[in-house]
Order: sequence, then C-alpha cells, then structure tokens
Amino acid sequence: MNILHLIWRELNFRRGGFVLGVLAIAVATATFVAAEVILQSDQVVTRQLLDQHQASFEQSIAERRQDVEKAGKELEDATRKQMLKLGFNLLILPESQDLNELHLNGTLSAVMPESYVDQLAESSIVTVNHLLPAVTKRIQWPEKDIEVVLHGTRGEVPIMHRAMKKPLLDAVAPGQMVVGHSIHSQLNLEVGDVVHLMGKEFTVSQLHPQRGSADDVTVWIDLGTAQTLLKMENLIHAILALECECAGDRLAVIREEIAGILPATQVIERYSQAVTRAEARTQAKEIAEHALVQEEQSAETLLAQLKESRNETETQHASLTAVVVPTSYLAAASLVALLALMNTFQRQSEIGILRALGATSRQILGVFLGKAFLLGLIGGLLGSVAGLVIGWMLSDLGQASDSFMNTFAEDFGLVLLSGPVSAILLAGLASWIAALVALRLDAAVILQKETA
Repeated sequence: MNILHLIWRELNFRRGGFVLGVLAIAVATATFVAAEVILQSDQVVTRQLLDQHQASFEQSIAERRQDVEKAGKELEDATRKQMLKLGFNLLILPESQDLNELHLNGTLSAVMPESYVDQLAESSIVTVNHLLPAVTKRIQWPEKDIEVVLHGTRGEVPIMHRAMKKPLLDAVAPGQMVVGHSIHSQLNLEVGDVVHLMGKEFTVSQLHPQRGSADDVTVWIDLGTAQTLLKMENLIHAILALECECAGDRLAVIREEIAGILPATQVIERYSQAVTRAEARTQAKEIAEHALVQEEQSAETLLAQLKESRNETETQHASLTAVVVPTSYLAAASLVALLALMNTFQRQSEIGILRALGATSRQILGVFLGKAFLLGLIGGLLGSVAGLVIGWMLSDLGQASDSFMNTFAEDFGLVLLSGPVSAILLAGLASWIAALVALRLDAAVILQKETA
C-alpha cells in the first residue's frame, strides 16, 4: 500500500478542505513575511535617511567652515595691512615716565638704557613686531631760531627668533636729516640742502608731506648723533613697536609679556581708532565662529530628533507585528486542526478498512502528516510570494522598486525560506492531533458500527 497514492487520493477526495487549509496557511505566512519586509525596510529607511541628512549637514558645515576660515584670513590680512599702514602703535617707555607730559606736551624726559631694545630683540617675545629705539625731545633749533621736535633713531632692530621683516621706516644715515612738512616749508628746504643743527652739519635727504600731526614739526637724524647732541649716550626715551593681532585683551597680554622681559617699563597704545576697528573685526570673526558652532549643534539636534522619530516608527511597527503575526498563525493552526479532525471523524470507516487490510500506524500517520506537509509547502510558497509583494507595497520603500534587491540583498534567502518552513511546521503541528486520533481508532469497533 503506497502512502503517496493514499495521499493523492485523499487530496482528490477532499479538495475543498485542502484548498481552505492552504488559504489559511497562505494568509498566516503572508502576514509573517509582509511583517518581516516592513520591519527590515524600516531599518533600511532609517539608515538611508540618517546617512543622507548626515552627509547634507557635513557638506553644509564644511562649506560654512571654509567661509569662516576664508573670512578670518581676510580679516587677519586686512588688519595686518592696516596696522602696517598706520605704523608703530605701541610705545615702550621707562616706568618713571609721566604720561601727562607726553599727552600735554608731546615730549619725553625719563630715559632707559639703549640695551633694553637688544634685550627685547634677543628674547622669545611674540606679541610685538618691528622694534625701533628712539630719543625724542622738543628743542630750540638755534641756527634757525625755531622750535622743533628732534627725533633720533638708528633703524629697526630685528627680533632674533623671527624671519627678517621689511622695516616700516628706513633708518636715517649719519650726517643726513629727514624734515617734517611745516619745518621744510617754513625754511624753504630742498633735498640736498646742507643745514647745521646744534653745531653739526647735516644734508637734507628727505622731505615729508603734510601728515597733520607732530611729525610736521619733527626732524629725524640718526640715533647716535641725537644722543650726542642731547648728551644721552647709550640712553633712549622709548622703544616703538607694532603690536601683533592677539586674541582678547591684546594690550594686557603685551604688557604681561614685556613686563616679564623689561620689568622697569610701561606700555601704552596709540591709534585707538585703528585698534577699535580691529577689535570690531575680531568680534565679527568670533560671532561667525560662534554661529558655526551653533549650526553644528543644531545639525546634531536635528539628527537626534530624526533618529528618535524613526525609532518610534520602528517600535510601533514591531508592536503591531508582535500582535498580528501570532494571531494569524493561531487562527490558521486552529482552522487546519479543525479541518483535520473533521476529516478524521468523517473517514472513520475508511480508516477502519485500511486497518483491517493491514495498514500500519506508521502508514496512517504518514498519510496525515504527508498531507500536512503538502498543505504547508503550497500555502507557505503562496504566502511568501504574497507577503513579499504586500510588505513591499506597504513599506516606506514601496515607491522605489529598483532598490528591492539592494534592500534585502543579504537577507532575501532567509526571508524567502522562513515562510515555507514555518508554514510546514504550522501545518504539521495542527494536523498532529488529528493524526493521533486516527491512530487510536480500533478497526474492529469501527467495522462493527458500520455493519450494525
């Protein structure tokens, strides 16, 4: 007696029940596969959205950072050029110098050793550039009978640990004189004229245009000659310098550094308008940098909110799946079990005849489980195909059909295989009770009832 033959005859004889069982298994399998597709598509969509937004934010931040860096470099260059154009804007003076004398009379009286400038140049100072030692004094030009400001300088002293910079002012050679606008206009001086100052002979080498400042009444000669005329050998009144573009309170930083090198000095700043403009530009740069930081924080917040929103969506879908899938499996199992039991009771006489003809329990069990296997296999395959289509249509990736294989490239085989396997197990378990009932039937009792 062939089990496959018996199964085939059973299917032909009970087509309605078999089709109904296949549909129940197919619906349960479709629910399971569709749920898997939706849950996996949720993860794919979340990953794609986060990657897209992350890339967009990174590009935006990078462009903004480039703009800020470019603006910062332009600001730094503009400030440097402005400072260079304005010239020396720092005065390093002896600590004993009365600043009221400088502000009221424009003259200096306190002195300090000329070696201070060398001491400063040989240090590791970083907050100032272009050191220029000078003596300056308001004197009577006896040969011309006019009052002038005598300014003696030897030229800039290079800072040893830095590369050589182009000097802001050219040194005045010994025996030469540079004359301010008011003086050379009043005396009708020309370049090349020979003049005498306090008994010394000088050749006029340069005439300054009008500057609208004390420079118009100043004459410049070399430092050594000026020190001799003023009886200030090896002494100077001030060191002129150009401040760096320091962050924050520049003057405080400069004063602290210079005080560490030349304790008996004081530092004052000139050209307050230029300094104010530089500070305003620095503040604008700081505001731009702060805005960039805020934009980065805002981008991180938006990404966190997007991630949280997607997590909520995935949690809702997972919760719904946890209810729907078991319910559909339970309903399908109940229906298949009921159909199998009804089939068992309706076919007691046939089972009794088979028993009487010598059919073993294994053969009887094989008929029921073989039928369950076919029912689960067919229902599982149909349900898997339907579940893939339904799940894909209901998922967030349903509009992009070309990304189906990319989405499930790694798990497609597992998704396709899990449906039929679970369907076969479901049909087998649901039919197991009916099979046990059939095995317990006594052929003699059944045949006795049939003949009664």
